[in-house]
Amino acid sequence: MGWIGIIRCGLVQVALGAIVVLTTSTLNRVMVVELALPAMLPGALVGFHYAVQLSRPRWGYGSDMGGRRTPWIVGGMAVLALGGLLAACATYIMGQMLTLGLVLAVFAFLLIGAGVGAAGTSLLAFIATRVGPDRRAAAATICWLMMIAGIAITAGVAGHMLDPFTMERLVAVSCVVTLGALALTILTTWGLERRTTALESAARASIAKAERPPFRTVIAEIWAEPDARRFSIFVFVSMLAYSMQDLILEPFAGHVFAMTPGQSTQLAGTQHGGVFVGMIAVGIACSGWARGRLGTLREWTIGGCLASSVAIAALAFGSFVGPTWALSLNVFLLGLANGAFAVAAIGSMMNLAGAGKAGREGVRMGLWGAAQAIAFGLGGFLGTVIVDVTRALFAGDALAYAVAFGGEGLLFLLAALLAARIRAPRTRRSTPEPTGPAPMPAE
Repeated sequence: MGWIGIIRCGLVQVALGAIVVLTTSTLNRVMVVELALPAMLPGALVGFHYAVQLSRPRWGYGSDMGGRRTPWIVGGMAVLALGGLLAACATYIMGQMLTLGLVLAVFAFLLIGAGVGAAGTSLLAFIATRVGPDRRAAAATICWLMMIAGIAITAGVAGHMLDPFTMERLVAVSCVVTLGALALTILTTWGLERRTTALESAARASIAKAERPPFRTVIAEIWAEPDARRFSIFVFVSMLAYSMQDLILEPFAGHVFAMTPGQSTQLAGTQHGGVFVGMIAVGIACSGWARGRLGTLREWTIGGCLASSVAIAALAFGSFVGPTWALSLNVFLLGLANGAFAVAAIGSMMNLAGAGKAGREGVRMGLWGAAQAIAFGLGGFLGTVIVDVTRALFAGDALAYAVAFGGEGLLFLLAALLAARIRAPRTRRSTPEPTGPAPMPAE
């Protein structure tokens, strides 16, 4: 698949991010502020949607056995769009009949988790099997930057459309966003799989008809692969560390550095700027003419985790230094390291998805996606628990945040050690023959 195909896949990520940002950000604020509901309610709903994503391996199995991935991508987005719209309707109903609204919200977030799992897993498996090794780092960079762009654009445009705010306007805007995202997905995937992989689809369908092992057998086969198992553990540990800072970085800036809400928001922007630069750097360094000359995906993954550990340890040290610490620079470097390791890990994930037995790429992606979902669901909560417990025991803001950041730094260090144990995969043909996969020489 060429660059145009990669960009079209990135547009699916734009659509996915557009719906998710409404459910995890806008609806969260409306429930807590406008409806004066406990903050734990939207937190529990978001956590539930992550828990549902434990089904990712099953969605990947379905796309592996089905012969084509586009129906799973479009179908998953349709379920996600329906869930996003129902979530907005549930929020509206909560203002009048709280119990009914809560029941509908639980069902909506069930659909959101299932839709993200089905569409996201199938899309990543699609990219992993259609993009050559020399373009995978760039493909990961493009897709993730486009998803972030989709989140930013949707947040800005939807925010403008929501003013002056009414609950009816919330439902109307959600309807426009969800239907628009679904339409964008259908248009960008139309004919993409047919044009690029007619032979591959026929071969995969032939294998699926001749050999359709049960899901438990397939997942056991993959878990028995040492590198797949190690990479699953690495994904969980690294993403747990990555998400621990999400809910404590801005409060840290306010408690320890006396920053205003506006200043702490700008600090979050500085961090995301660093993430962007780190992602782009890896995309350039591991693609095209530079591939191998400026480091491999494995080396960038290990280096990014180590750099993240150092940056977060510096932030812990800065907790005791106080306002004289170069906080903005520290946070930018943390974002830079986080972005580098994240894209390198995603690129490595795409490489490893194509290693081992053919026709199992979706299940591998699903297994790692499930590990990521669990880590994301636990990480933010774990960070806040460490801060709250430490503050209660020792009554010191600086110490509380230093302990949380120190724990995150140790997790990043452990992730680097785990990444170092994962071997560079041997490549094979992504198009399986009806008689079985034919191995290719190593890169």
